[in-house]
Amino acid sequence: MSKKNFTGVVYSTDPGFQYQENNRQAAQTLPPQQQSLKIYLDRKGGGKVVTRITDFIGSDTDLEAIGKKLKSKCGVGGSVKDGEILIQGDFRDKILILLQADGYKAKKAGG
Repeated sequence: MSKKNFTGVVYSTDPGFQYQENNRQAAQTLPPQQQSLKIYLDRKGGGKVVTRITDFIGSDTDLEAIGKKLKSKCGVGGSVKDGEILIQGDFRDKILILLQADGYKAKKAGG
């Protein structure tokens, strides 16, 4: 058993105590037609511009697959973390077209 799966109790003096594992269900990925993604333009440290895609509902592996596809189509780097896809540079228009071509409901947000 991994320590990451234990919840709440750090130490118990009860001799009959049994640890309970955290049974998290994997997030079910909604079909593209039911996703409503938002595309933002942000500035990160040093004034660098990144395109941020949010509001994806589903598993991390599916989110990483979309992020990898967008990075390769735009020809730039980026990352996927905290439920968001970050693409280096201003690629809002291109990403909007790519996501809509895959059947996602996507729109520009944040001005």
